[in-house]
Amino acid sequence: MAFPAPERDLAVALLEGRADESGLFAEARRLCREGKGDVITYSRKVFVPVTTLCRNRCEYCTFYRSPREGGCYLEPDEALEVAIAGGAKGCTEALLTLGDKPEDRWAAARAFLDQRGHSSTIAYVAHLAGRILNETSLFPHVNPGVMDDEAVAMLRPVSPSMGLMLENASERLSEPGMPHGRSPDKDPAVRIETIRAAGRQRVPFTTGLLIGIGETAAEIVDSLLLLVDLQKETGAIQEVIIQNFRGKTGTPMADAPEPPPEFTATVAALARWILGPSANLQVPPNLTERFERYLDAGINDWGGVSPVTPDWVNPDSPWPRLQKLRARTEEAGLRLVQRLPVYPEFIDEEWIDAAILPRLRAAAADDGYALEPSRAVL
Repeated sequence: MAFPAPERDLAVALLEGRADESGLFAEARRLCREGKGDVITYSRKVFVPVTTLCRNRCEYCTFYRSPREGGCYLEPDEALEVAIAGGAKGCTEALLTLGDKPEDRWAAARAFLDQRGHSSTIAYVAHLAGRILNETSLFPHVNPGVMDDEAVAMLRPVSPSMGLMLENASERLSEPGMPHGRSPDKDPAVRIETIRAAGRQRVPFTTGLLIGIGETAAEIVDSLLLLVDLQKETGAIQEVIIQNFRGKTGTPMADAPEPPPEFTATVAALARWILGPSANLQVPPNLTERFERYLDAGINDWGGVSPVTPDWVNPDSPWPRLQKLRARTEEAGLRLVQRLPVYPEFIDEEWIDAAILPRLRAAAADDGYALEPSRAVL
């Protein structure tokens, strides 16, 4: 019997264990193979933590540091050093990650920017991305927090793709005492507008959900349905990440229960069912010991994996070695292929700035994935 078409109440019942999910995973695998064949992708990257300063205080974050705790910015030469080391290891992506608008909260952040002639942290990110793009072999992928059209337009000529996790569309999670209660930039309305800005500015955009921070099954399903609507509206969502929460020492949520891998796999399978065969769907492999289970849930991407730098957002969760990633993917009968920060379907004149497009095309094979020999280097 064919699995039914996506429907909200059934999706909530499946996630709550009130409906038989026996056909869900088979349907997720079928949809993934229909849209993606036997290819599972990953992006070989370096992680560039531009600044650990932030104006938000998420209850689960260890990336954040106040100036008293050593929060600071990377200098340009430090960022370039990381990117150059990545290029030597076959990386094609420099992931620039940072806190939201730290200059709005910290005098030290404002002073750093003023001393270097930058009006904002976003402007500093544009400067770093431009240097990495022009002075190394890597392509920047920036995650600079919430952005308006002006910020996205500023970054577009130096960063062919960008990202911001929606995390969840529920405003309840931003109420006092909740995980986002002290984080104005986690307001889902603000983050949704960033995705819309990426659509208006024609930038391939990565987003996704954070699972296990106190949301309900209905809030997960509603967030996935919202992403479907946003993709129809903007066309910009190149990838959706399903990321499982991990408790981190020293945070208010250090002892909060983590979602079991089986639950995360069910969310991933629901995401494939709801998003459809053409979506690019990722679960990070470093946050689950037996990460290969997610292949059974219809994912087609492992995201950024670095042979050089740690995951600065989840420092207790090292990346799997690329040999292990390949072996477990191939044991499932699938092919591991290195991609660029931009998915093949977005490498064209509509989505990529004219200053970057020739170089991006030169780095891509005929199938749009990363050109050999970087694809073969382990």
